[in-house]
Amino acid sequence: MRLYVRSRDRRPDPEPVRTDDRRTVLVGTAVWAVLLVAALVGHGRLSDAGRGWWVWTPVVGIALGLYGLRYLRLRDERPAQPPKASSTS
Repeated sequence: MRLYVRSRDRRPDPEPVRTDDRRTVLVGTAVWAVLLVAALVGHGRLSDAGRGWWVWTPVVGIALGLYGLRYLRLRDERPAQPPKASSTS
């Protein structure tokens, strides 16, 4: 195993894999929503056990998912910039 590969010996970088980030965030947010419903159903037992704060965990997950969707929308609306030329010395 080599830790350093000279530039002339390097293979070209592979093409980036195209993914549907929006779908991934939506599925994650939906899972948090299901967990919120489950936490609300069992809120009495959770509170009795001193774990009433568990209800807020899926709330934060949903909020972060919505923020992620907004971020993805803004990222996709941004004009594409040409890749920077790397200078090898």
